[in-house]
Amino acid sequence: MPNRQHAHIHALHDIQLFASFSESVLACIANVVTPRAYPAETLIVVEGEPCEAAYFIIKGHIEVYRMSLQGRQQVLARLGPGQAFNTVPLFQSGGCNHASAVARTNVTLYALLKEDFPCALRDCPDLAFVILKDFADRLAHLTDLVEDLALRSVRGRLARFLLQQADGTAIAQKWTQDEMAAYLGTVRDMIGRSLRALTDERMIRIDRGRIVLLDRAALEAEAQN
Repeated sequence: MPNRQHAHIHALHDIQLFASFSESVLACIANVVTPRAYPAETLIVVEGEPCEAAYFIIKGHIEVYRMSLQGRQQVLARLGPGQAFNTVPLFQSGGCNHASAVARTNVTLYALLKEDFPCALRDCPDLAFVILKDFADRLAHLTDLVEDLALRSVRGRLARFLLQQADGTAIAQKWTQDEMAAYLGTVRDMIGRSLRALTDERMIRIDRGRIVLLDRAALEAEAQN
């Protein structure tokens, strides 16, 4: 087997969706995917344009988002190694990209081109199963997102977000207020006000841009409101 195909099979095995596949199935998939690399901040997929491919992330992180006509951004997901995106439009006749995707770091991925998709499903039935599983995971995530946007206040969504992001009592990653607003479906001013309120009530402390959780129980109660 050529060294290049060995490398592709090894990389595919590291993708979470394909981890249980045999080498023969991985070899089948390796024959229909194309490696691509994108520098940080590069648009990979543009909302509304015709779908060209589905993508499987090898290295790096991407952000999937929708943009309103007024320029307001809603982040739908942040994805990393082992995850897939833009799979849904491949199942739709004349499908267009449902959202945009941008590389947040340098990204390496495999592209499964639209014209190769029907043959890939025919020759690799296991591929259809893992894509269906990815659909189920994505649906569960979007259902939670709709619940957050419809049923929780900005302050409640922010409290839940801080709890999810915290590693112990602190959030290691530095998030700007604009980034948090895009992720939580609101505007920067609302995030700023909510952060100040949580700080005044001693639920959190902000130290040089780093958020420290002071009262997890209070934040958990706030997240349920």
